[in-house]
Amino acid sequence: MAHTVDELVELQHAADKAHDRARELREAFGPPASEQWTEGQRAMYETAWRAWRDLDRDTRDAITRYAKDEALDRSAVERTVRDRVKERQEER
Repeated sequence: MAHTVDELVELQHAADKAHDRARELREAFGPPASEQWTEGQRAMYETAWRAWRDLDRDTRDAITRYAKDEALDRSAVERTVRDRVKERQEER
């Protein structure tokens, strides 16, 4: 469970990186409906996609719990987290 906004930012950053990885694989392999993927490519993409899906779900749940525990508006917490992730990426 995330106890600070910084921990939520870390969770969101990890989810974003996992999403980027799944998107990179899809771009590299081509659309699954129109390209013949090897079994290895399919397994790699499905693993990346599941990792992103799970991290995204966990992040959303953590944001919801944090907002509830701190008596804050959930959407405001989510905006703060996304803004902080964006600032972090711009610094790099």
